[in-house]
Amino acid sequence: MPQTKITVSTRAGALRALGFAVLWILLTEGNPEDLGAGAVAVFAATWTSLRLLPPGTSQVRPLALGQFALRFLRQSLIAGVDVARRALDLRLPLAPGFVHYSVGLPPGPARNMLTTLMSLLPGSLPIGAGASGGLLIHCLDVEQPIAAQLAAEEAHFARVIVTASTHG
Repeated sequence: MPQTKITVSTRAGALRALGFAVLWILLTEGNPEDLGAGAVAVFAATWTSLRLLPPGTSQVRPLALGQFALRFLRQSLIAGVDVARRALDLRLPLAPGFVHYSVGLPPGPARNMLTTLMSLLPGSLPIGAGASGGLLIHCLDVEQPIAAQLAAEEAHFARVIVTASTHG
């Protein structure tokens, strides 16, 4: 069994390093002068990634990830325009406050990723644990269906991440 774990770790590290390298090349437009810094950045990102999300704890469904990314960009754009409109037009309603959201994902890396994604959506910000293990969300307008919107985002996110079950 130890051989399998090494193989899984090596494969996961290689795939993550490849992904970070491709991202680096895209960001630097393949400039050869940036390859040294890129090698250091890829190593650091891969090492950090393997420590924060060890191989075997979850799997990503690539097609669902692509669909989620497109949805996330669309939702971010819509929410960003709404927040900008509310900030610039004082006649539009603002009802800031807090909403409790009951998260369906169990505590762990997948739930942490969901919370991070929620914090990137304009107009709402997870600020900590709420009652009974849920999240306390600060919103610009509590009269909006915030909990329903977050539940829809969580449902889409749950299709992307498959958490590995542990069988003792």
